Amino acid sequence: SDHASMSFRRAVRTATGLTATATATALAVHGFVSSNDGQLPKDPWSESSTPLPSRSATVRALKRAQEPCDVLVIGGGATGAGCAVDAATRGLSVTLVEGEDFGAGTSGRSTKLVHGGVRYLEKAVFQLDPGQLKLVFEALQERKTLLNNAPHLTRALPIATPCYEWWEVPYYWAGMKAYDLVAGSQGLTMSSFARAGSMKSQFPQLTQMRTDIGEKSMKGAIVYYDGQFDDARLNVALACTAAHAGAAVVNYTRVVKFHKDGDRISGVRARDMLTGSEYDIYAKTVINASGPFTDELRKLSDDKAEEIMMPAAGAHLTLPAYYCPSDLGLIIPKTKDGRVVFVLPWLGACIAGTTDTKCDVSMTPSATKDEVDFILESIAPYLKVETRRSDILSAWSGIRPLAADPGAKNTENMSRDHVIAVEKDGMVTVTGGKWTTYRRMAEEAVDKAIETGGLSGEAGKCRTHALGVVGAHGYTNDLFVQVAQRGGSNFGGTPDESVAKHLAHSYGDRALVVADLAAYSHLSKRLVPNHPVIEAEVVYAARAEYCQTAIDFLARRTRLAFLDVDAAEKALPRVVALLGAELNWSYIRRRRELAAGRTFLSTFKTA
Repeated sequence: SDHASMSFRRAVRTATGLTATATATALAVHGFVSSNDGQLPKDPWSESSTPLPSRSATVRALKRAQEPCDVLVIGGGATGAGCAVDAATRGLSVTLVEGEDFGAGTSGRSTKLVHGGVRYLEKAVFQLDPGQLKLVFEALQERKTLLNNAPHLTRALPIATPCYEWWEVPYYWAGMKAYDLVAGSQGLTMSSFARAGSMKSQFPQLTQMRTDIGEKSMKGAIVYYDGQFDDARLNVALACTAAHAGAAVVNYTRVVKFHKDGDRISGVRARDMLTGSEYDIYAKTVINASGPFTDELRKLSDDKAEEIMMPAAGAHLTLPAYYCPSDLGLIIPKTKDGRVVFVLPWLGACIAGTTDTKCDVSMTPSATKDEVDFILESIAPYLKVETRRSDILSAWSGIRPLAADPGAKNTENMSRDHVIAVEKDGMVTVTGGKWTTYRRMAEEAVDKAIETGGLSGEAGKCRTHALGVVGAHGYTNDLFVQVAQRGGSNFGGTPDESVAKHLAHSYGDRALVVADLAAYSHLSKRLVPNHPVIEAEVVYAARAEYCQTAIDFLARRTRLAFLDVDAAEKALPRVVALLGAELNWSYIRRRRELAAGRTFLSTFKTA
């Protein structure tokens, strides 16, 4: 039949194109990649006894400061926290202000993948776009660096691409091999072909026969590897690492106005959102890393600034663990709107997403009914599980700040690269990009800031290629065993290893500190049954992770809101009681926290 021969020709053309591109890239890669064996250099925060400067002490120091700091970073998401770590470890004096909490915006609401971007590779080949290829190449280098620098918060996850048409097998096989080749020595594990029979035992939920495209049986699957991580916890770890490295890091601090020296920004007026007090911060150079709020901040300085950022929402659903195996994900390579949808095991549940729709900027975006339906309809044909709305445990949305270069025609194609611009007022704006490349974006933004602020005399070399975050240095895969034994007899209620594993993966070597706290302060009870989060974590988050509100704890220090919104609601009163005791909250503040917590959690419920 014509259709089959056309498919075959397409498969052959793709295979040759991809192989040629890949071989060329691979040769280039091997030439200049020096492989890091994962040994992290020692830093002051390598020792878990190192105390973190408290938020109140940091605010007092900022109010007293006589000299301007070298770099002021506005925004404490992945990029902003990355900039603070980068600049502070180069020996510069750094201040970071975040209007809400670290990772409260886009950075805590990602698809949780550390990836090169399989679909950008496809674009690179079909649109013969070297820019896209460079993007994938850079991201795959960064993927390995991120996994090395935060081993406790990351893992390599195999992801299956099921094939129900015979031509899909060579097509996706060639594509994934190209992905391996572009990664070169920074690869995780080589992709491979799995027969339909072996997929049946590895991924029993996957349907053997698709009925939505006529009766098509599974021909097998291509399994490739990407990284997976706990995004908001890595963000918090980066903020704490910056503070350990000497940066003054404060959350809930908003920039209300810019101070200028002539046309050039010389500082800001900052408002502490928790107390209402305002103070000035002066700096030799300012980095705007405010994600979806990039343009808002640029307009605060110059109301004629042209917009360079386009917000796009990505919705996700959390489904029960039985929707997919605990160590194998699924990529649905073509949905009806041409996007890819992932079904991935994550922290004991299963997440599905994502969508891509233009949206307005908001601090608490939520998944719309259409987006929820779209995700359920996209995954249903591939799963034997009956996909029911009633199974949804939580639904959330994140706003990607796509860098819309004012001159660009097509947003979808230039979307994922980042833009670093020096504004007329001397501010360095960094926007676009994605979580995987946060470190590289930060390095480039700090380079630019050093150049514009005339700081090259003071600044050392960038160190973040091999720099462990807080918790990374003493982490090993069997750390959970020590944690379990440190926690004592009643650790986490029933004696199972899930609490110890959860602590080891969340806190790295600091899990031992949390286990000691649980044992000595009688805080080893779970906050809610069926989730391994314990009471000691609330106290630890307040003392060592800048946790200021109950929402910070439920959404970012732990991920309960994302994993199971009902469980988060049940835990809320106990979290408020523990935090209130630790942070000396008044009765009124506790009432306010309960109300704010319920309102926030309502945005995770399905429409």
